[in-house]
Amino acid sequence: MEFRYDIIVVGAGHAGCEAAHAAAMLNCKVLLITMDMTKTAQMSCNPAMGGIAKGQIIREIDALGGCSGIVTDLSMIQFRMLNRSKGPAVWSPRAQCDRVLFGLEWRKIIENTENIDIWQDIVDDLLIENGSIIGVHTKMNINAYAKAVILTIGTFEHGLMYIGRTILSGGRMAETASSGITEKLKQYNIISDRLKTGTPARLDGRTIDFRSLIEQKGDDIIQRFSFTKTHITDHQLSCYIAYSNEEVHEILKNGFDDSPLYNGTIIGIGPRYCPSIESKIVTFSSKESHQLFLEPEGWSTQEYYLNGFSSSLALDVQYKAIRKIKGLENVKIYRPGYAIEYDFYQPTQLLPTLETRNIKVLFFAGQINGTTGYEEAAAQGLMAGVNAARKIQGKSAFILSRDDAYIGVLIDDLITKGVDEPYRMFTSRAEYRILLRQDNADERLTPKAMELGLASKERITEFQNKKRKKKEILNFLNTKSVEPNNINYVLLAKGTNGIKQKVKLVDLLLRPEIGISDLSFFLDEGFGNDGKFERKDSELLNAIEVEIKYKGYIEREKLLADKINRLNNIKIDEKIDFNELLSISTEGRFKLNKYKPETIGQAARISGISPSDINVLLLYMGR
Repeated sequence: MEFRYDIIVVGAGHAGCEAAHAAAMLNCKVLLITMDMTKTAQMSCNPAMGGIAKGQIIREIDALGGCSGIVTDLSMIQFRMLNRSKGPAVWSPRAQCDRVLFGLEWRKIIENTENIDIWQDIVDDLLIENGSIIGVHTKMNINAYAKAVILTIGTFEHGLMYIGRTILSGGRMAETASSGITEKLKQYNIISDRLKTGTPARLDGRTIDFRSLIEQKGDDIIQRFSFTKTHITDHQLSCYIAYSNEEVHEILKNGFDDSPLYNGTIIGIGPRYCPSIESKIVTFSSKESHQLFLEPEGWSTQEYYLNGFSSSLALDVQYKAIRKIKGLENVKIYRPGYAIEYDFYQPTQLLPTLETRNIKVLFFAGQINGTTGYEEAAAQGLMAGVNAARKIQGKSAFILSRDDAYIGVLIDDLITKGVDEPYRMFTSRAEYRILLRQDNADERLTPKAMELGLASKERITEFQNKKRKKKEILNFLNTKSVEPNNINYVLLAKGTNGIKQKVKLVDLLLRPEIGISDLSFFLDEGFGNDGKFERKDSELLNAIEVEIKYKGYIEREKLLADKINRLNNIKIDEKIDFNELLSISTEGRFKLNKYKPETIGQAARISGISPSDINVLLLYMGR
């Protein structure tokens, strides 16, 4: 039996779902192959979306016409805006989600998107002819042919799970591993290596003493991730904070002999920024306790996720240690924590479109590129889906720069620097944080979605209405003057000096003590009666306030980005033999030959390439 499609997507995780949806929206016939349709967009680790920098990525995906933000809104059980105590450049939305509902909502989207067919099977071989992929072979002995293939196989290729000395084959608990793809790719000189990640035990909420824990409620104002008018919950579930202690640590240490992390069983490298509990107590040996979070898994379950207690220790050790935590003395475990080790492929072997250099029209997205996190995977899936569609349609590549989006930072980091540990996005990785705020993702990217054909009519209407409303409010703030007797009582109450003559509202808003909510009376007066503006649209007001208060910083960052982008616009001739440029350092020549950067800007971001190496390149190219 044979299948024929425009694009095949292998894997229906977060990357695969976004890839399939994007390609289908661009009028490609898509076959989505998954091991288990009931695990569509499975939240393998904690049931949350967003967070530091990750929230920005979800909003960017949404602005580009992706679905992760919409699904997050529909399955949200708690919302928090992180980093509120810091500047708006790093404010990051985060949502706890109902794990089951999240997958169901994604499956609804996939099954109701025209041009997508689903096939439940396991891909065990890639069909390649003349340096191009032409399809895949499955365990059901089916050949599926396509003009492009996107691999989003996550942690499943040669996946191994570890619980103490117990080793299980699989890509997730109770799910089989896959094989055959790495072996085929190696024939085409694609380098693979091993990474690891882990997950904590899942607890029975009926056996938790929540009175002994610290309750962590959601924000009073619940915000959407999507820029469309999605449905969001009107009530929230709480998370809870717990702490480990010295007795817990001692029990864990006594189990190290059976730990695959410490007895050499696991060779893959894990994430520094999200270490296992056993790594924490070794690395931070002077700390008497570590903060833990109990996160609900959904509206209709008693299952809780013990965030911060990722472990691969033996089951009895995990049980003993967890029951020494205050509030968990009588807890029962639904399933233990475990570590998983899997194949990934160095992303320096990819073009900026996420197409492999060695095999034409084969794209990689998600954890097989060495990343970790649902958000990073979904972003890559979207970009791979768009570029695969545009490639087979004979259109130009769609590439986001580092000042366009966190997605641009993510992909540029991967293809220029590679990974030596699971890559996670942080706000610190972005040079232009004040440009890449979560509140302006639609302004940055929805016009691009409109050009691509990914923006729905509803989204376009919402975007145009928001632009018009924002322009009217800015104009009002810049032209409306207020009398001293109408505003001084507010200014004095906020701890700032009163005014002695008429002052424009925008000038008052430049004062650090004054927020746009302090001017709500005047906004109501200017907009409330004719329906153009509603005070409840707090997100728009906050975005306007940020734009006004940080105008100088924003303009300075734009100038810096423009300067750097000039280097990004200088293409490097692919025929250059860097070994002939002896004025470039030995390390520089090696790195340039290895990574083959497409632009001067990309070359400058490769570790080991010095400014003098870049100057030599510019001189060679007549610049």
